[in-house]
Amino acid sequence: MSTTFFIPAVNMMGVGSLDEAIAALRQYHFRRALIVTDAGLAKAGVADKVAKLLGQQDIQSVVFDGAKPNPTVGNVEAGLAILKQNQCDFVISLGGGSPHDCAKGIALCAANGGHIADYEGVDQSKKPQLPLVAINTTAGTASEMTRFCIITDEKRHVKMAIVDRNVTPLLSVNDPALMAAMPKGLTAATGMDALTHATEAYVSTTATPITDACALKAVTLISQNLRRAVSHGDDMTARENMAYAQFLAGMAFNNASLGYVHAMAHQLGGFYDLPHGVCNAVLLPHVEEFNASVSAGRLKDIAQAMGEKVEGLSDEEGAKVAIAAIRRLSKDIGIPNGLTELGAKLEDVPTLAANAMQDACGFTNPRRAEQAEIEEIFRRAF
Repeated sequence: MSTTFFIPAVNMMGVGSLDEAIAALRQYHFRRALIVTDAGLAKAGVADKVAKLLGQQDIQSVVFDGAKPNPTVGNVEAGLAILKQNQCDFVISLGGGSPHDCAKGIALCAANGGHIADYEGVDQSKKPQLPLVAINTTAGTASEMTRFCIITDEKRHVKMAIVDRNVTPLLSVNDPALMAAMPKGLTAATGMDALTHATEAYVSTTATPITDACALKAVTLISQNLRRAVSHGDDMTARENMAYAQFLAGMAFNNASLGYVHAMAHQLGGFYDLPHGVCNAVLLPHVEEFNASVSAGRLKDIAQAMGEKVEGLSDEEGAKVAIAAIRRLSKDIGIPNGLTELGAKLEDVPTLAANAMQDACGFTNPRRAEQAEIEEIFRRAF
């Protein structure tokens, strides 16, 4: 069976890569950028810094800082209107997963027309999106380099999963200097998001030797660096290693896809407007307990990648070690214990599970589930 490996054409990594990336934009002959970011980064002056760097390359820009933590259809439409008003010929996303996803929605609709809901599902667009340059400021979502775009439909209270080769950015930038100011909570949540990406990609039904290598190296780097990045945010070695880890995890899931953790987490985010990485972290051990009956050997590999001693253990024993190590890491970095702490309600579980069953991310989970089983996983996570 043939496989296709998706990744942006150019990816710049390391301290100082922001300046190098902006300078490189001159060769594309862009005229005007729509910078998509959030209010926090705009207030902190980061968007202005990027605009100034663009100006030095004779590229004009306009800032849209309306990307919310769980970007909505309304956010996409508002940004698209500004893009059209200013006749922008490319888009820059600046931030974490939310600005990146919002920018993808804007760029996709700008090139293909229609509404962002038209592209829910897998490869629903006809043309590549408007060129997108994704500048990352967090270490977790990998949205700066993936073909995934998650947009909340405010009317249905669900997160739409758009998986489309045409939303892959043209250029991604991971400069750890932009990540040094991340607060502990965001560092923890995005780091666990990256661990979830790597784990789900590794046990995915469409995993390949390439995605396996990326996933396992990501798990190792996260296990070795996330605690330090949370406790000492100014440690640039830990920050850079986490930047590489989340990028490797992105390479893995961008091609092997994900599983029920993400399918379920999307519903929590869409229903309650909860932080995506925290939802993933809470759900991950529960979903992998469900998966262990068919993927114990792979989970044992995860345990080994996390630095756990699994020599001489059966696959089933190794899987338990992996799940325990995931829980221990979550606890060490301050992730909430369960969904109750996040404000989720047991009476909403049937609706959450029904929506999760429709989420494209669940299609490659290694063990198929009925809705009742998804409901039970949700309940265990409370």
